[in-house]
Amino acid sequence: MIAIGGSAGSLAVLAELLEQLPISIDCTMMIIVHRLRNVPSDLDRLLSLKAPIIEPEDKQPVLRRRIYLAPQNYHLLIEDDGTFSLDYSEPLHYSRPSIDVSFTSVAAAYGPRAAGILLSGASKDGAAGIQQIIAAGGAGIVQDPATALFDTMPQAALDRCPAAQPMNITEMIHFLTELKMSAEHDS
Repeated sequence: MIAIGGSAGSLAVLAELLEQLPISIDCTMMIIVHRLRNVPSDLDRLLSLKAPIIEPEDKQPVLRRRIYLAPQNYHLLIEDDGTFSLDYSEPLHYSRPSIDVSFTSVAAAYGPRAAGILLSGASKDGAAGIQQIIAAGGAGIVQDPATALFDTMPQAALDRCPAAQPMNITEMIHFLTELKMSAEHDS
């Protein structure tokens, strides 16, 4: 499972990651992006230009080779039975969906088979979640703060979890390609 979180300034990087992604990537991706609560969003349509993006329903099974987008105004979690759970509890870091909530859920569900990628943003959401993914044996990637439009989020993650790996967009694409090759080799 690859979980990607971002906020202010992350959409261009996210779109490029999806555009450069190998077509046959053999894993599941979950995208958590902060969006305004009461404003209609076309984010799923915009990101779907390269690959189909699914906003999961509550109790929908998590399937391989799919890209899921956390629904607007819900925390997105993964249950022990391999299904999604939509949670309407209080916002965390003023955000729902919260990157920390989703990353922590991914860490618990996938352990060393998880990778978290935290992009640009103007809050500290995602820092604790990256730390949880790394603690569970997964990979924690943070957009290099020098390349982020808003460096607060990636810098907070690096400050909290020095084991997180800062990468620019090219390095992230290489990392995802290597994951794809590793998944093919393990099949």
